[in-house]
Amino acid sequence: MPRDRADLHLFLQAALALEHLTIPPYLTAMYTLHPGANRPAFYAVRAVVLEEMLHMALVANVLNAVDGRPRVAHSRFVTGYPARLPYSKDRFPVALRHFGVAALETFLHIERPEYVAEPPGHPSVADDDGWTSIGQFYNTIGAGLVRLAEELGEAELFRGDPRLQVGPEHFYNSGGEIFRVADLSSALEALRVITEQGEGVDHTVYNTDDRIFGEVREPAHYFRFDEILRQRKYGPYDTPASGPTGAALDVDWAAAYPIDPEAKVADFPAGSEVRRAADRFNEGYARLLCVLEDAFTGEPETLGRAVPGMLALRELAERLSRNPHPDPARRQRGLHASATYEVTDEHFARARGGHLGAP
Repeated sequence: MPRDRADLHLFLQAALALEHLTIPPYLTAMYTLHPGANRPAFYAVRAVVLEEMLHMALVANVLNAVDGRPRVAHSRFVTGYPARLPYSKDRFPVALRHFGVAALETFLHIERPEYVAEPPGHPSVADDDGWTSIGQFYNTIGAGLVRLAEELGEAELFRGDPRLQVGPEHFYNSGGEIFRVADLSSALEALRVITEQGEGVDHTVYNTDDRIFGEVREPAHYFRFDEILRQRKYGPYDTPASGPTGAALDVDWAAAYPIDPEAKVADFPAGSEVRRAADRFNEGYARLLCVLEDAFTGEPETLGRAVPGMLALRELAERLSRNPHPDPARRQRGLHASATYEVTDEHFARARGGHLGAP
C-alpha cells in the first residue's frame, strides 16, 4: 500500500504503465486480421483499446490531482515485449501475438477478475510479492488514497492544479467518459470505473457503464474476450458461472497473418521497405505518446491529435502484417512482418522535432 505521497505517485505511475502495457498486444491482434475478416471480434477488441485509453486518462487525472506528474513519453515507459505486468506476482509473459487462441488466452489472463485470480497467500503465489489481479492492484491504491486522505487531510492530498485535468470536452470515447478528479470521492470513482470495465461488477459479466454514464450495459473486458474465444455471446441473464449462452459468434481463426511474438526491428534487413515501415511505426508511436504526455501535463486540448495518429499507426501496422517475413526461415514457417513497439530515445527525439526533454 502507498505509504506517503511519493509512494502514491510511484503506484499511480505504475498504473499508467500497466494500462498502456495492454494496448500494443490488443492492437496487434486487431492489426493482424485479414481485411474485412472477423469484424465482430475486431470491434470488440477495438472497444477495449478505447477503454484502456480512457483508463490511462483517468489514472493521469488521479495522479495530477494528488500533485504528481504523469510521464509517458520516454523509452523506459514503453515496455519491451514479451513483458511482465508491473508489480504483479505473475510471471506470465505478455507477448505481441496475432489474432488467435493464444492471443485471447493472454488477454483473459491480463483481465481476469479478482475472484478468478489466486488470492494473496494462496500456495501458488505465497512466496511472491505483488498483486494477482488488476482489481487487487487498484484496491491497494484506493486503500492508500483513503489512508493518506485521513493522515494529510483531503484538501492537502488533492492539492494538484485543476487546470491539468482532462475533461469530457477533451476526450471522446465510445465506452464511458472521462471526468475530472478533485477529491477522494472522484478519485475512488475513477479507480472503480477502471476495475469494473475490466472485470465486471459484483461477480457479474457486465460493467457499470449503464449506471455511471447512462450508456448501454456491456460485458467487461474479460467477458468480451471470453465471447470471442468461446464463439458465443453472453445473454442478459448469463453469469460468469454459466458462461455465454447467447447467439453464436462466427470466428475464422485462419483469417489472420501469423507473426513472430518476439519480432524485433533488427530481424528486418537494413534498408528494406519493411525495416523502414517498422521504424516509421515506432516513431509514430513515440509521437502518439508525446501527444498523450502533453495532454496529461498541461495541454489537455491536444488529446484530439491522438485520433489521426492512431489511424496512421493502424495503416502502417496493417501494411507490415501483410508482408511475408523477410527472414527466409521465418517466412518458411508462414510468418509475416509486424510492428514491434521498440520505441527508443531516438524515436522520441525525432517525434519531438529533434528536442527531447529529460525523462
